[in-house]
Amino acid sequence: MQHRPFLPLLAVATTLVLWSSAFVGIRHLADDFGPGALSLGRLLVGALALAAVALPQGLPRPTGRQWASIVAIGALWFGVYNLALNAGEHRVDAGTAAMLIQVSPVLIAVLAAAFLGERFTLALGVGLLLAFAGVALIGVSSSGGDGHRDLLGVGLVLLAALVYSISLVLQKPLVARLSAVHVTWLACSVGALVCLPWAGQLVDQVRAAPASSTLWLVYLGVFPTAIAFTTYAYALRHMSASSLGVTTYLVPPLTIVMGVLLLDEAPAPAAYVGGALALLGVSVARRRPRPRPAPGASVPDAEAAPA
Repeated sequence: MQHRPFLPLLAVATTLVLWSSAFVGIRHLADDFGPGALSLGRLLVGALALAAVALPQGLPRPTGRQWASIVAIGALWFGVYNLALNAGEHRVDAGTAAMLIQVSPVLIAVLAAAFLGERFTLALGVGLLLAFAGVALIGVSSSGGDGHRDLLGVGLVLLAALVYSISLVLQKPLVARLSAVHVTWLACSVGALVCLPWAGQLVDQVRAAPASSTLWLVYLGVFPTAIAFTTYAYALRHMSASSLGVTTYLVPPLTIVMGVLLLDEAPAPAAYVGGALALLGVSVARRRPRPRPAPGASVPDAEAAPA
């Protein structure tokens, strides 16, 4: 890594582009696949693609505690996340969904304060209020004529953001000890098992869907799932979770551009204001107070106060 410091950055860039395309792909397939069928199909393809890479490296040997984390990540991030996001994108556009997912850093900070004993600071409180004011504005701007339906879509995407936040906290210690490919493959396989109740629906909808939609489903399984989750786990192994979380701010603008070009749709004008407000809240919530120098500590000459 000392000789190839660009690799984590390349991994992050790959993840951002592929995840942005996933929001567009999910929205494109909303007419052909239900949320459960799409989740199962994507995860089955992803698990098979990952197995081809993971198995030649040998079988992993997680401890009991690591298995518990892998199962939790698979059920939440790969199972519940996909189901909630797919259902949400039946009701809101791809760019709006991408903006809503970005409240996850605030949720991570709140979870850390609630369960890990970290301080609930004033900055976190203000950031939380700003972020959810932005979410409320996005929800109102997305409601249109059928407000209840679209507000439900906003709620489903926020559920996806919540389980993403929990999973990120669980994944960090795992990829420090296990291969990123193995962690992603095992979690993806668990997610596919969670979605097995929709197997019959998947078979019926693949038969009825045009070939282009089936190819889109395969794309979602190979690229935004198998490749992007692996590159993300690799980057998480070599970067801090907070630094990596900041990079995902680029996903909404990338998704909006792809949505305009490929789907001819974009968020409502007020949703952009709500998205900016949510990102401002995330930025405020992530602020950390500067440590005060210990009594008697020397002050650098450049910042020394007048005698």
